[in-house]
Amino acid sequence: MHAYLNYASNNWVLAGDNPPVGLILCAQKDEAIVQYALEGLPNNRMAAEYRTVLPVEELLTSEIDCARIAMDVSNLLLGD
Repeated sequence: MHAYLNYASNNWVLAGDNPPVGLILCAQKDEAIVQYALEGLPNNRMAAEYRTVLPVEELLTSEIDCARIAMDVSNLLLGD
């Protein structure tokens, strides 16, 4: 995530733009994951996809559902 935001800052940000902001969308709360994901970063900016505006709620819900299904299929195939 940190590398992605650095790349975005160096290659996509125009003069006068604010720094890029990333979001982590999660299906469930896991404070340990958040702690390790953010620890040591100069700030708490994180991102999974580059978006200039937030999508509508229905699209976010759909993407989370698709990701959950993909993870479930992957776990079945890997036997986890």
